Amino acid sequence: MEKDSKKLPLFFLGDRLEFPPVEAANEDGLLAVGGDLSPERLLLAYKSGIFPWFNEDNLILWWSPNPRMVLFPNKIKISKSMRKVIRTEQFNLTQNTCFEKVLDNCAKVQRKGQDGTWITPKMKLAYLDLFEKGFAKSFEVWEGNNLVGGLYGIDLGHVFCGESMFSTVPNASKFAFIKLTQELEQEKYRLIDCQVHTKHLESLGAEQISREDFMNILQG
Repeated sequence: MEKDSKKLPLFFLGDRLEFPPVEAANEDGLLAVGGDLSPERLLLAYKSGIFPWFNEDNLILWWSPNPRMVLFPNKIKISKSMRKVIRTEQFNLTQNTCFEKVLDNCAKVQRKGQDGTWITPKMKLAYLDLFEKGFAKSFEVWEGNNLVGGLYGIDLGHVFCGESMFSTVPNASKFAFIKLTQELEQEKYRLIDCQVHTKHLESLGAEQISREDFMNILQG
């Protein structure tokens, strides 16, 4: 999926708080363009199986890919090396103690095939607003007193929409993801939405399911 796909959809959002049906997305998963980043629109998007992803110099792009990359919490894969890292207690995990710092670090990550960051200043403000309202969460990984990894996402109560993660030392983001998954399994969450395929996520147990199956779980 290309973030700046030239295959634009027919749907250009205005001020009305609405989205077209996800089945209208093009083959890249691009569904709509425009609108705003208000908390109301963002929550409607996530609850509808849609997420924003765009460069700072682009219009807001809204996506709903098919297939969808997800992780069922009970299918997390923990390698022998990661089990050893967990046992050594090298890292400590906290929740929601420095959401903005996690955002800032995620925005700095250099990602293959991307120019710049999609966590633009406007996007950052939007997620901070959702955090203040209790819908966005962060998981922070500490090595001593140093923040060395973490992730954040949107919590829908039965589905956690993972947005981004970072690591400044080996295994820190994996540690955050594994701990998140274990907690969500205990709380009976249905799945973690990972959005699009990466080999890293696949190595941790994530898999691709059809958009239809994803929507049935999301709205079930």
